[in-house]
Amino acid sequence: MRPFPRRNRAARASLTLLLAVPLVLLAGCTSGAGGGGSADGSSSAAASTSSAASTSSDPAAGGGTGRADNDLQVELDRGDGSPVEQYRLTCVDVVEGSLPDAEAACAHLQGLADPFAPLAADLMCAEVYGGPQTARVTGRWHGSAVDLQLSRTDACRTAQWDSLGALLPGPVG
Repeated sequence: MRPFPRRNRAARASLTLLLAVPLVLLAGCTSGAGGGGSADGSSSAAASTSSAASTSSDPAAGGGTGRADNDLQVELDRGDGSPVEQYRLTCVDVVEGSLPDAEAACAHLQGLADPFAPLAADLMCAEVYGGPQTARVTGRWHGSAVDLQLSRTDACRTAQWDSLGALLPGPVG
């Protein structure tokens, strides 16, 4: 007598496949969630390259982290018909800007390895609408150009938005 008839083996294989597919999809939503990108999950090529035109970070050259290295502009559209909000944030020795909680935003961004990294192009995301809000972040971060379009159109982009913390003033919704 066989331990498992063929009929049971086929059922087990189908069950295994049914359980594995959602796990793979969920894993795809978490990879790159802290990154940046356009509404479709990508960012401009400038966001991932540094420029020699940035302020020198060589202390011997009188540099250090300068305003041009960590200076961001944020345009936030809440999607409710209200005017687009514009903020500025500079994270150097003295935090400056019009962002409501600039200190918290700078501290949060400094703690992220690459806050403006693009979402992977082949990322599979759950179609969970997070709201009509959109934002654009431009400027420089650690000497690299930033031009990032954000939205809340699916679970990955909502996670990307949420990962930026106080940079995108809330409440959302």
